[in-house]
Amino acid sequence: MVIPSGVEESLDAIVERCLDFARHDIEANMKFSVNWLREFVDLPKNPEEIAELLTRAGIETKNIETRGAKIDNVVVSQITASSRHPNADRLTVCEVDDGSGTKRQIVCGATNYKVGDKVPLALPGAKLPNGTEIRKSKLRGVESEGMLCSAIELGVGQDADGLLILSPEARIGAPIGDLFPADTILDVEITPNRGDLLSYFGLAREIAALSGKKLKSMPREVKAEIRRSGVTIDATRECPFFSARSVDNVKVGPSPQWLRAKIESVGIRSINNIVDISNFVMLELGQPTHAFDADKLRGSINVRLARDGEKFLALDGKTYSLNHDNCVVADQERAIGIGGVMGGEETGVTDSTKNILLEAAYFLPASIRRTARNLSLPTDASYRFERGVDPEMILRASHRATELVREIAGGTPAKEIHVAGKLPADPADVTLSYEKCDRVIGVAIKPKTVDEILTHFGLKKTGSTSKAGIWKIPSYRRDLQRDVDLIEEVVRAYGIDKIPGTTRGRFMSMTKADRSHDLETLFLRERLAGSGLSEVRTSKLISRSASAFTEDAIELRNPLSEDHVALRPSLISGLLGVLERNIRAGAESVSVFEIGRAFIPPDGKEERHLGILLWGNVASSPNWRSQTKRNLDLFDLKGVLECVVPNLSFRPVTSPDFALAVEVWSGDQPVGLGGQLPASKSSAPGSVLVAELRSTPDSPLAKSTAKKFRELDRFPSVTRDIAMIVPDEISHDKILRTIQEPREPLLESVDLFDLFAEQGGATRKSLAYRLTYRNRSRTLKSDEVNEGHARIRERLKRELGVTLRE
Repeated sequence: MVIPSGVEESLDAIVERCLDFARHDIEANMKFSVNWLREFVDLPKNPEEIAELLTRAGIETKNIETRGAKIDNVVVSQITASSRHPNADRLTVCEVDDGSGTKRQIVCGATNYKVGDKVPLALPGAKLPNGTEIRKSKLRGVESEGMLCSAIELGVGQDADGLLILSPEARIGAPIGDLFPADTILDVEITPNRGDLLSYFGLAREIAALSGKKLKSMPREVKAEIRRSGVTIDATRECPFFSARSVDNVKVGPSPQWLRAKIESVGIRSINNIVDISNFVMLELGQPTHAFDADKLRGSINVRLARDGEKFLALDGKTYSLNHDNCVVADQERAIGIGGVMGGEETGVTDSTKNILLEAAYFLPASIRRTARNLSLPTDASYRFERGVDPEMILRASHRATELVREIAGGTPAKEIHVAGKLPADPADVTLSYEKCDRVIGVAIKPKTVDEILTHFGLKKTGSTSKAGIWKIPSYRRDLQRDVDLIEEVVRAYGIDKIPGTTRGRFMSMTKADRSHDLETLFLRERLAGSGLSEVRTSKLISRSASAFTEDAIELRNPLSEDHVALRPSLISGLLGVLERNIRAGAESVSVFEIGRAFIPPDGKEERHLGILLWGNVASSPNWRSQTKRNLDLFDLKGVLECVVPNLSFRPVTSPDFALAVEVWSGDQPVGLGGQLPASKSSAPGSVLVAELRSTPDSPLAKSTAKKFRELDRFPSVTRDIAMIVPDEISHDKILRTIQEPREPLLESVDLFDLFAEQGGATRKSLAYRLTYRNRSRTLKSDEVNEGHARIRERLKRELGVTLRE
């Protein structure tokens, strides 16, 4: 195992912080009641068809859930009396009227009710959705004739903290299914750029555009008088527009059953009729509103930035410390709401509220994101403001909420709405070329069809030519900014399934980066790893004590430490660090390589280099160099280089950094330097062999990147040995050329397997070669091998004057 001394690339110390806390959840999930959705647009009878329609248009339906409380033997009851359980402190004994004419005694563990409340009663014999079967029983010695139920026990909500308090209008004895009819809930994933779909009207508008149906209803126009008084805005950037409308003589109390059922169907708990109306309008139209207790306000309304350290008691009962980045709604004395996030406890609507002030405003999405993140206070309102609300829906939502308050709570709305600021400008017009639309989509769509699709999505054509149209973007689709955005709308409605699949791949000529990748990955790394070397990556920065640190080394102006003060001019110093580390770990041999950048002095020119280091002992089969375990030497380095350097040759050179140095050549081009390091360069015992080559895509190393294949041998080979005594001045290379030239057609390879030199200044040496013969089309005969072998022997005697050993 090779232990690297560092990594090639250092990671950035600073990571950009996320500015949008909502990015933790890339897509927004919202639940939609199909029953409620049908009030706006005609839908397919099968909920799966609705989900398919939305999903094919890029609005994925994550889940489809069936709800309702059609449970036998569960009815509406009214609590007529309540007393403490005689044998249990946490239980009460209730007397309830179930409409049968006979009062029932029920033992109950909840505490959220009062005498007179109407609650669901499970009679003996009822079986609840969670599997509980109800029967008469005794609890701590007191008989109980049924069970009063919570929302979660009936499967109509997630609230398990107490009983489900029903509307005062509910008829005693009515089946619970009459109050909670069967419904289907669609759990829809909505992307952050589609804030217009975070409402029932918005999703119905989308379904109508996709299906070609018409909307059944539209938000009403505001008929009240607009007055620019009573409200001021100091934080005009964070809140460009703010409106307030008074409603007097309201009666705060429980919401009617239809209102409670609608908001609870999507997981919002009923509070009172005023708060429920605000939540209902937010779900219906996508515009959050907020009601203040008008009698608790002190002076006129001002939208401003909070003061640093300003304290605010919110509706959740917590006190928040604000700063100058937070936008607040304030009266003349204190903040009464965190703009776009949450109202204040001091001015909240309670059962004693008589007059309310209804707020509807536009807040800058970035400001709301920042505030909600800093305060860790995400709300349903902030969720919508962060994604951008429709400016044209602000006053319509205010009017809708006012009308509901008048109908449900009996209030008297003021004839005027007080406003300040101005609404954001409409989105810019977008020009769409029909030719580009066809080219991008890949099929020809008639301009008339394109116009119809965009019109259904609410866009208006303000100008046109035979080749293009100019489109006015609706205020609720600020995500449509370019022509390709309009093309995407066309594709969603036209149907991606109607576009035939095509191969869009294109041939690209090889670049310098491609050649560099092929050289390093497909050639150098594979071959070196195949030769038994391990790849390492070391730091590009070196210390002052490193062997590569010289006067020419390019130093850093502000080094982080003394270990990283200069750019490396060579890979060798890093490889030596790897060697020392592995020796300390007990390694007996190290064979490593690294491919990386070196910075050449004096100007720091970057070059890609290949560094190789060999050290230690290696066990080998007996050969002419050693009969037992031996040390790695220059011949091993040469063997490694032969794997990656075509036409390899060495030329002796003199270098102060090497005890034995050779220049590495590929054909007629020098490619690097190699050899054995002196003892002063490394503390490792024994010989340390290194080489460093330039590995640029235009170097000779790249010429052999192509893999070569040959057919497997089908016929056996025949070997013959030649042993000879030759003068010492005759080189192995010369002998090899004599054997191979002129080429014998059957000769396949020549290997030197024995060398013996006489001691005492002798001028002769004994060499032994093994010659392998093979014919690739048939089996050889001994006579033809002997004939070719004899010609080689005669040539050696004739041309080199060798003495053959018989």
